Amino acid sequence: MRESVQAEVMMSFLVSEELSFRIPVELRYDAGDPYAVRLTFHLPGDAPVTWAFGRELLLDGINKPCGEGDVHIAPASSEELSDVRIRLQVGSDRAVFRAGAAPLVAFLDRTDRLVPLGQERSLGDFEMSLDEALDRIFAESRQNEQNAG
Repeated sequence: MRESVQAEVMMSFLVSEELSFRIPVELRYDAGDPYAVRLTFHLPGDAPVTWAFGRELLLDGINKPCGEGDVHIAPASSEELSDVRIRLQVGSDRAVFRAGAAPLVAFLDRTDRLVPLGQERSLGDFEMSLDEALDRIFAESRQNEQNAG
């Protein structure tokens, strides 16, 4: 059985209202960390940057604004399901990306086939997996902060 799902999508990095450019973003989901998705942004001239956040946050953000703190996801338009805005923030530094909803939905559908939403706890030793996942997320967060600073 395959233990992970990966996809690559093109997103617009919104530098300002007037300037944006397209970048490849790798989406990854691992059954060993069933609550999280990872997005690795390949910005020109920089080392790739990976963000991990809740799979449900990404799913909910496609349809309605959600997320507090460092990650905020919302539909780009309230009238139609076409694009999604993803805002990532560390301190006062902020990056905003725009992605098509369709490839995100396709990716989330594949994660759901691997581990159905609501069935995450049924995967082995949940407490141990949660501790390991939190350790990885905190280590990645510290690495992102070091890379940003």
